[in-house]
Amino acid sequence: MVPTSNRGLRAGLLFAVALLATACSRQAPTAAAPPVPQVGVVTVEPRQVAIGTTLPGRIAATLVAEVRPQVTGIVQSRGFTEGAEVKAGALLYQLDPSTYKAAYDSAMAVVARAEAGLQTARLRVDRNKELLAINFVSQQAFDDADAALRQAQADVAGAKAAAESARINLAYTKITAPISGRIGASTVTAGALVTANQQAALATIQQLDPIYVDLTQSSNDLLRMRRALASGALKAVGNSTRVGLLLEDGTKFPQEGSLQFSDVSVDPGTGAVTLRALFPNPQLVLLPGMYVRAVIEEGVRDGAIVVPQQAVTRDNRGDAVALVIGADGKVESRRLVVARSLGNEWLIDSGLAAGDRVIVEGSQRVRPGSAVQVVERQIGTAPAAAPVQPAPAGKADADAKS
Repeated sequence: MVPTSNRGLRAGLLFAVALLATACSRQAPTAAAPPVPQVGVVTVEPRQVAIGTTLPGRIAATLVAEVRPQVTGIVQSRGFTEGAEVKAGALLYQLDPSTYKAAYDSAMAVVARAEAGLQTARLRVDRNKELLAINFVSQQAFDDADAALRQAQADVAGAKAAAESARINLAYTKITAPISGRIGASTVTAGALVTANQQAALATIQQLDPIYVDLTQSSNDLLRMRRALASGALKAVGNSTRVGLLLEDGTKFPQEGSLQFSDVSVDPGTGAVTLRALFPNPQLVLLPGMYVRAVIEEGVRDGAIVVPQQAVTRDNRGDAVALVIGADGKVESRRLVVARSLGNEWLIDSGLAAGDRVIVEGSQRVRPGSAVQVVERQIGTAPAAAPVQPAPAGKADADAKS
């Protein structure tokens, strides 16, 4: 006879086995598959783009004249306002003319005396000519009278030249503007002594409208542009190269300029070529010495491939790469050759073709070979809100019970 305690233990074990079998017979809930990541793409569409180069530059006046005295004298007055516009020929300084006026008057008196002597010599020659015809005077006497006439003519010419020199020196006591433009500060005041052709300028006049912009471009970039134009990869626009301007604070100068010339030599120290552009400057916003950035239009490229800059990254070797959607709908990695930046886009030389769909959003959530949910984007538009993903099966039931 089995003891009562053993029968109870056996019944408990049988019950536990039955519960375990029942639990094992239930099917465990399957784990939910992770959601397919969503990415934003843009479709590559070739288009015509303008190719430009941004170069540093300095403003330079088109005409510069340093005003210096050509005679020595005391400054009597100044005839301009510093910083104002002056016209060519306007009186800038008046020097004391008294000594030069006296010298001119003396020279004119010498001219008058020489002309009187010339008249006497001419009359003597005329009389001797008549007397020579009747053999009343010798040939020698006539020749002497004729030589005296020529000497008198030379004396008159010399006196007139001296008088003209005195007149010029007298005129130099009025110092006038050689060009039209804006005049700077005066270095002298009334009462100052100035000397002829002194080293220090009395004032400087600069013509600011139009105005030059001197630029520097590397010889390598210049050769590249010329090769692109020669091969037809770039097409020139019009007969002159247009140039835009960005001021020091980044604002765009409202007037458009034109490229005037390129220097004929390369600076051996910097390997750069100097370019010069001409800009209208009616409001005198541009001043000599100002730093600017010029955007030179090199030409246009037809059928250019451009993508947003956020679509291009760099791999471990530093090569440019982009993620694209392949024909099977999965992510592919493409190695690119980037030519240059165009604003917020990259100009691509190779690696992409028309119709390729390039990932611009969500690239950090995918890798090559991944299946993705594609959403078309337009350049400059805000991304749409991501859809709410459903909770995995089983987890919702557990949350409801809790």
